[in-house]
Amino acid sequence: MRNKRPNIVLIMTDQQRWDTLGCYGNDCIETANLDWLASQGTVFKHAYTPSPSCVPARACLMTGMNTWQTGILGMGAGQGGMGTGFPHTLPGELAKAGYHTQGIGKMHFHPQRSLNGFHHTVLDESGRVEDPGFVSDYKRWFDQHKTGDYGITDHGIDWNSWMARPYHAPEFLHPSNWTVNESIAFLERRDPNQPFFLKTSFARPHSPYDAPEFYFNLYLNKQLPMPAVGDWAERHDDPVESRKPFAWRGKRSEKEIHRARAGYYGLIHHIDHQIGRLLMYLNKNGLMDNTMIMFMSDHGDMLGDHHLWRKTYAYEGSAHIPMIVKLPASFGRQEQIVEEPVTLQDIMPTVLEAAGVSVPDCVDGSSMVNLMLGKSDGWRSYVHGEHSTCYAEEQEMQYLTDGKMKYVWLPRLHEEQLFDLESDPMELCDLKAHPDKQQELLKWRQRLIDELAPRNAGLTDEAGLVSQAGKPYLISPYYKLRTEAKVGR
Repeated sequence: MRNKRPNIVLIMTDQQRWDTLGCYGNDCIETANLDWLASQGTVFKHAYTPSPSCVPARACLMTGMNTWQTGILGMGAGQGGMGTGFPHTLPGELAKAGYHTQGIGKMHFHPQRSLNGFHHTVLDESGRVEDPGFVSDYKRWFDQHKTGDYGITDHGIDWNSWMARPYHAPEFLHPSNWTVNESIAFLERRDPNQPFFLKTSFARPHSPYDAPEFYFNLYLNKQLPMPAVGDWAERHDDPVESRKPFAWRGKRSEKEIHRARAGYYGLIHHIDHQIGRLLMYLNKNGLMDNTMIMFMSDHGDMLGDHHLWRKTYAYEGSAHIPMIVKLPASFGRQEQIVEEPVTLQDIMPTVLEAAGVSVPDCVDGSSMVNLMLGKSDGWRSYVHGEHSTCYAEEQEMQYLTDGKMKYVWLPRLHEEQLFDLESDPMELCDLKAHPDKQQELLKWRQRLIDELAPRNAGLTDEAGLVSQAGKPYLISPYYKLRTEAKVGR
């Protein structure tokens, strides 16, 4: 019988693609702690980000709303930051219900010291200084504890670079260690009379790919998967863009790609060990049984797939994310794998249901509790994602997927793509022109039309989808309303 409100730990990585965990079938990477967590809970096989870059994805997670309702359609043209005008947030609802709430690591709020419902935050903002005089808690700690005359970026790698090298400072100074140090410190000083909500938010494996030397070398000396390159990807072989150390597309040499992937895999292995420290603390202190533990990323990383780097794309490396949830023991047996498509706005209603807290009417997501308990009746058929223009107009996108098929529309090129993820999980073959797939294409196109038409934003008309070439950037009206603290429906 559920007679005690559960504690909640939400662990989030930044820019981790779905296929970089052992429990998702990767036999090159070592993620023993997360694989163990998966064995105790549920792996969501088809989890997708609603917008594959940091701010819009995190806004959906924090509010349970879709991108149109948060007012943040990407990171780029016409889009704003994650401010404080949301009607309800996950930590805010939990705080009102008596939870002690703490955010640690990367929050990406604006202003940066905003709480957005947390009682307190301890920040690592990856070098971003958006407010006058802002110094992150991690940087202040780093400068107090460093062993020489160096800074957090003295490895010389840009925050969005494909380049990689071992971490330049002692391992104990790495932000992944600090994030877990602070998480454990919170657990030690929290109010013992209240249940707690802890968001542990890592700034890696987002570039720089600067794994500590042990982890970097481990994967540098391994054979790793090379990029998948589709029959449609030639346009992204851009010799001019590829010269940039922060290129969003273009081919690099096999050695450079291997180093990038070694650094990225090493960062994930390192994070897994740090998560192990947090899990050990929970276990040692008798907190595991009555704690809901959730693990996910905000979006993925292309790592050179289809000659693309970074994120913001509809493709699997960017949009498909890992998601693992362990319910409190009082919920009973969980399904080990869930096939239904889920997304980040489902996190808030899932947590609130598990905590026995009412879900606000503004929430677009759905609780996944029943899915984890083997009840899938009435679940959605697919998820929708989008991203505004960021690196270049041509990469603005809308997508739909059920985890088996994926439909992509590039509005400023007015081009479609169709992929069969069951037979072609790396999207090597675009089926939009295949004679046998025309009915499938029409079905998915109509679904996107039905998704976008209610916006009345010029994306659709009586004939279908409308090219956005040369048109003003898409901006949700809810952004202005939200920034004025008047968000409504």
